[in-house]
Amino acid sequence: MAQQHLDQTEPLTGAVTGDALAGYLRAQATEFLRALRQHRETGAGAHHNGTEESVDSARALRRSARRISGSLHTFRPLLDPDWSEAIRPELAWLSGTLALEHAYESRLDRLLQALHRLSGTPQLPTQTTDATAGSRADAAAGSRTDAATGSRTDAAAGSRAAGAARVGAAAPGNAGAPTHPTAPQERGNLTVGAAKAGALLDRQLTLARTRAHSTALQALGSSRFHAVADKVAVLASEVPLTATATTAPLHTPATAAEERLTDAVAALPLVKAGHPYNAEALIHGLSPDPAPHPQDAPWHQVRLLLRLHRYALEVLRGQTPDDVRLLEAGQALNRHRDASEAASAAAQAARTPRIAPATAYALGVLHADQRHEVEAARFAFQQAWQKETVRTP
Repeated sequence: MAQQHLDQTEPLTGAVTGDALAGYLRAQATEFLRALRQHRETGAGAHHNGTEESVDSARALRRSARRISGSLHTFRPLLDPDWSEAIRPELAWLSGTLALEHAYESRLDRLLQALHRLSGTPQLPTQTTDATAGSRADAAAGSRTDAATGSRTDAAAGSRAAGAARVGAAAPGNAGAPTHPTAPQERGNLTVGAAKAGALLDRQLTLARTRAHSTALQALGSSRFHAVADKVAVLASEVPLTATATTAPLHTPATAAEERLTDAVAALPLVKAGHPYNAEALIHGLSPDPAPHPQDAPWHQVRLLLRLHRYALEVLRGQTPDDVRLLEAGQALNRHRDASEAASAAAQAARTPRIAPATAYALGVLHADQRHEVEAARFAFQQAWQKETVRTP
């Protein structure tokens, strides 16, 4: 496949130099400080569920931190190396820490919605007294380890059943659309375990979200964060460029970022992504090994490189790129990340020792459903990427 360029806007007129980079970094630093002030004014740390303003301010903090860190990475030849290498990992730490709480919340919502859909009910089946007791037993069983193998077997069986039901039903033409198990008996078995599976996931991910919230509050009150904020405050007025940066063109490092992206995409198994279901994805997901799925890492890397490429275009053009295809490719990779992490959460819950067979079955089906969504997102990215045309010199 020929290398393709995602930037299809009109060519720039005139050379873009380090002055544009300095202006961009100052603007992002100003946005960071504005979001920090708003976050403190809303008193977001007083409650677990912050107001809409506090959520927006936290998102703006992450947004600015990511853009500053990404730009420092792409254009590092034009910046003071000691200063750049000192602040860049700190900004990455901050944005990653602030993103965790939202990630757990979104993951839980995604998994519960999938359970609703797969069980054929408008909402998660109501937990009866027996179901509630069973859910509590499932949660309590997390501290036991003597029956983990049987739970994984049940989960894997459900996963294989869901995968078999989907291979014929999910065609590439409607990849990403909700699909449903076709066998009534399987749906009945899924409905039985869906309530307890949902309760188990809710308990695990809510606990993880609570811990992430506490971690974020501790981070925002730490001396490490205050040191980052002080450096960003200095950046808002003074950008430590090299002596030659004011006249050096920005196209060279920006083009290098694009080439890293196209090389990474060229290494992806796009042919396999054209299939409606990748059964190999199930082999690792429910294995005893809790490590991240090995197939997903190259796709996550492409997502990061695509983000860096988009930030570089923002620096060059002074505005967010409006390339629809670039947007579609990024959205597909975001869906890929979300589905991959949701599948991992379902698989982790299925590894809980001594859970009921119906619960393990429901989690196995849920895992297969999310791995199917991973494949659908890969196919969507393939379609968006192949629509690109090679720019003529």
